[in-house]
Amino acid sequence: MDVIVPRLDAAPMTTPTTAPAAPPVTARLRALVDGIREAVDRGLPPDTTAYLVGELLAGHLGAPDLLTDEQRAGDPDHYRQHVLHAEPDGGFSVVALVWLPGQGTPIHDHVAWCVTGVHEGTESERRYRLVPDGPSARLVAVEDVANRQGEVCGFAPPGDIHRVRNASSSAAVSIHVYGADVSRLGTSVRRVYRLPADEL
Repeated sequence: MDVIVPRLDAAPMTTPTTAPAAPPVTARLRALVDGIREAVDRGLPPDTTAYLVGELLAGHLGAPDLLTDEQRAGDPDHYRQHVLHAEPDGGFSVVALVWLPGQGTPIHDHVAWCVTGVHEGTESERRYRLVPDGPSARLVAVEDVANRQGEVCGFAPPGDIHRVRNASSSAAVSIHVYGADVSRLGTSVRRVYRLPADEL
């Protein structure tokens, strides 16, 4: 199932009324999902689970037989999300995000723990910290990271506020594992931040 992540000015996503066809699964993707299931079923804390899943994911990044050509296809208007697997009990989802040059996200955080790994290309990430500012709050940029092919990072809320974009001149593909059912939720984003943001 493909889910297009809308721009902020786009109409909200709607949930399909009929069950979508299951996406094709390569043998390598099936092996990755089986390993993730074993790690998640251990019932460990979110940050430990994210670490274990990241170790598994790293061994598959860049492999030509992980994704089909369709699962590597982008969209000219905004980055594209391909849901590769959603665990029936909602315990985790595996998603491919395809970023054409210049495409990116707003500043956001997540509904659950997450592990990301770059399968192709490079993603630019800016990480933020939310700090009190009188009766309100503001965001402070704390780190800029260039995530290259084969690199993995993981995090668990709170403290997972970031913005991701493709600042390169070629497409980028990343694999994301979320501790939630994004096929049902439509997105992994908990909140989009429109607060003032200090820059590095």
